[in-house]
Amino acid sequence: MNENLFASFIAPTILGLPAAVLIILFPPLLIPTSKYLINNRLITTQQWLIKLTSKQMMAMHNTKGRTWSLMLVSLIIFIATTNLLGLLPHSFTPTTQLSMNLAMAIPLWAGAVIMGFRSKIKNALAHFLPQGTPTPLIPMLVIIETISLLIQPMALAVRLTANITAGHLLMHLIGSATLAMSTINLPSTLIIFTILILLTILEVAVALIQAYVFTLLVSLYLHDNT
Repeated sequence: MNENLFASFIAPTILGLPAAVLIILFPPLLIPTSKYLINNRLITTQQWLIKLTSKQMMAMHNTKGRTWSLMLVSLIIFIATTNLLGLLPHSFTPTTQLSMNLAMAIPLWAGAVIMGFRSKIKNALAHFLPQGTPTPLIPMLVIIETISLLIQPMALAVRLTANITAGHLLMHLIGSATLAMSTINLPSTLIIFTILILLTILEVAVALIQAYVFTLLVSLYLHDNT
């Protein structure tokens, strides 16, 4: 058994070449598609979930914001499938890498902010200085609002990385405890194993919730700038 807790977070390689790109491209291949006029239950359920998620996220947007609907739906599907595949044994979860999450968060955040400065520059600049601010506090508030704007993509990436990484570490620790206790005390092993099963169910929920939260926050940033 591998005693290094962080070994599962190291990017895998094949013959010395990084395999992260292949792993990132793998989840879209699992999404079923249909070429028939009448879809089966799986395709129908998938389309219903996509329509429900898209309707909920796009309800607050105007016409310009709704042009991002395909990108946001693709984003939530990609993050959700990647998180769920990472729960499989001996698998690698790309969303535990801060660099990858930053690569998703920064372009989306930057695109929303640039759109806001291009279309509604007065409203965008108004966020830096709330109405009725006392004159002596204006420089400080402008600095604080600027910092809060710039750390938004970092907060997106760190939130996703921390939640997925923490869950995987906890599962690894409880799984190791279950294996160690199996030769010592059987009743304790059953209790710990039950906790592990419950934690796995919780991690499935966390994987889906974090995908939704990441996409929802990007949608809110877009709403503020359109």
